[in-house]
Amino acid sequence: MTVFYVVQHGEKKRLPGDPGLTEVGRGQAARTARWLSQAGVTAVFSSPLRRARETADVIASVVGVPVREDGRLRERMNWDGDRPFEDFMADWAACDRDRHLVPRSGDSSWQAGERFRSFLRDAATETGVIVVCGHGGVTVDLLRTLAGDRGLAPRLLTEGVPPCAITTLEGLRVLDIASVSHLG
Repeated sequence: MTVFYVVQHGEKKRLPGDPGLTEVGRGQAARTARWLSQAGVTAVFSSPLRRARETADVIASVVGVPVREDGRLRERMNWDGDRPFEDFMADWAACDRDRHLVPRSGDSSWQAGERFRSFLRDAATETGVIVVCGHGGVTVDLLRTLAGDRGLAPRLLTEGVPPCAITTLEGLRVLDIASVSHLG
């Protein structure tokens, strides 16, 4: 069986486009990497977005495996600054309420959850422990797809996934959601 550690990227710079990690975010990634170094990691995958890739690079350097990017791990929507942030967040919230609503830019929550699940199905052919560095929104979309809204803590739907939180899956079975105990 394949175990997935789905890692939310570390704290990012508050900029539009494709921002990288803050100093705090790099520290979170380093603490996460130290914890994962004891897990027998066999592969590290990352979203192509910079904040996830930087988190994955830190982890990969500690666990000793290369990072492989997969576009299916990208965020549902990414604010690029071409419109006011408030408009972007209104689209985000509308997609949270209606999982099939396709926003002006990006994917619906349902589409994002399905593409993440597709990645997991393909990656599960590699037996072992796989780290997947991605984003909070698409992780929640995946969890809504796998466990349903009733299977999730309400705060996860309203507040999202904390930086460098780890969600543990065994295949497509959810074992633990958004743990931050390793950051303590």
